[in-house]
Amino acid sequence: MSTNRLEELMKIVIVYESMFGNTRQIAEAIAEAEKDLALVSVVNVNEITPAVLANADAVIVGAPTHAHSLSRPETRAEAAKEASDPEQGLTLEPKASETGVREWLASKPDVPAYFAAFDTRADVPRVLSGAASAKIDRKLLKLGAKRLVDAESFLVKDNRLERDEQDRAAAWGLRVAQAAEKQLAHAR
Repeated sequence: MSTNRLEELMKIVIVYESMFGNTRQIAEAIAEAEKDLALVSVVNVNEITPAVLANADAVIVGAPTHAHSLSRPETRAEAAKEASDPEQGLTLEPKASETGVREWLASKPDVPAYFAAFDTRADVPRVLSGAASAKIDRKLLKLGAKRLVDAESFLVKDNRLERDEQDRAAAWGLRVAQAAEKQLAHAR
């Protein structure tokens, strides 16, 4: 890709929190789908800095659903405990027990003008599981960003992504990038 084409591409940052890798896998699938329309960075919430977001046109934020909402230190500790049980067959993601999306958003970071939110949650009716993306959506609106598309949940069963969820994430990510492209074209 030529340098001029790279300079023309919009910049999207995907910020994620992940306990067992499911939310990270969704973030990566979204990024892969958007790569022809945008320069995309996928960043763990523990590694996000103001500099990473400074030149972004849009941010996509995703997290696992814990106790009907975003994780808390207690629910992250419970996930770490679950992963320490060899019978569970789970591997805790690096930095999973550190800061979560809840704390990052509470710090009122400077975010780009546009956003989208997603979560991973149990494959049960949403009324039973809740959805972390609803909280992400509300917080980003309060920070002054504009929603590009409705928030989306990607489903997990037995702590593993359901079949085809990465494909659904890619399709959703493409819709996000197209909506961002449209908004940015109107802003120019």
